[in-house]
This record gives sequence, C-alpha cells and structure tokens, in this order.
Amino acid sequence: MARAQFRESLEAKGHAVDNARQAMAVLEGAFASGALGRTPRLDQMLDDLMVALEQDEGQKLGGKSAEAARFILRAISRELDNA
Repeated sequence: MARAQFRESLEAKGHAVDNARQAMAVLEGAFASGALGRTPRLDQMLDDLMVALEQDEGQKLGGKSAEAARFILRAISRELDNA
C-alpha cells in the first residue's frame, strides 16, 4: 500500500518538486507506521533528495532541482522494490 501511494505521488499532475515533497511525506509516514522499514540506502537517497529540494525563503527551485528530484525519486522507487 505504501509503495503504491509513493508511486501515485510520483505520477501525480503538478510540479516535480511538490510531488517530491508529497512522496517524501508518504515514505516518512510509512516508516513511522512500520509499513516500510528504513534502510541505510533509502536514508541516503532521502538525504540527497532533501538537498535537491532545499531552498532559501522566497527562493524558487529551478529546473535542475526538479530534474534531480525526479532522478532520485526513480531510484527510491527501484530501491523500494528491493526492500
């Protein structure tokens, strides 16, 4: 169920950065509930995603952040298949 919700957030219409934040929230909820287990590899990928999504107040994230987020989220999706 958590994996499906994560993938739905990846495919949702909208900006990639917003979708990435939603996907992170889904994963954090799944980790907190025990539906998914944290792994060092997933934690590293989530840390990388957080860096890609960092912004200063009032700053808009550009295309590079959105592309990085999409790349990392695809890697997380593959990793969830292995977890």
